[in-house]
Amino acid sequence: MNRTRYVRTLLGVFVGVLVLLLTSGGNRAMAHKEKHLLFHGDGATEKKLGVTLSKTGMACAMCHPFGSDNHPYEFPKFQEQINKFATLRDMINWCIEKPNEGVKIDPDGDAMKALETYIYWSNKGSKLDPGRH
Repeated sequence: MNRTRYVRTLLGVFVGVLVLLLTSGGNRAMAHKEKHLLFHGDGATEKKLGVTLSKTGMACAMCHPFGSDNHPYEFPKFQEQINKFATLRDMINWCIEKPNEGVKIDPDGDAMKALETYIYWSNKGSKLDPGRH
């Protein structure tokens, strides 16, 4: 009786893991690709996500190649440009609205999550230098 329960449990776990691997692998790759394309100004990805990040032809990557010079691990912090303590999402929207003359995006929307996670991903392994920026 115990052996039967063990085999069923093991089989259930195996099938569950197999289903997860088969169904999520492509989505994760597509999600990363979308993040990369959005950060680099791909119009089709903007349209798909229903956002306008720039009306000037600029892309995030033009000022922040490879996600550089944004220091995501230092947020929240005081930002002189907006005269308040800001989160990374606040600064993403500031960049979209001010220099890029785009349309502010939903702070909890898919486009914001894509940009934020791309920035964190592109900064992984970078040296932290608290108080410098």
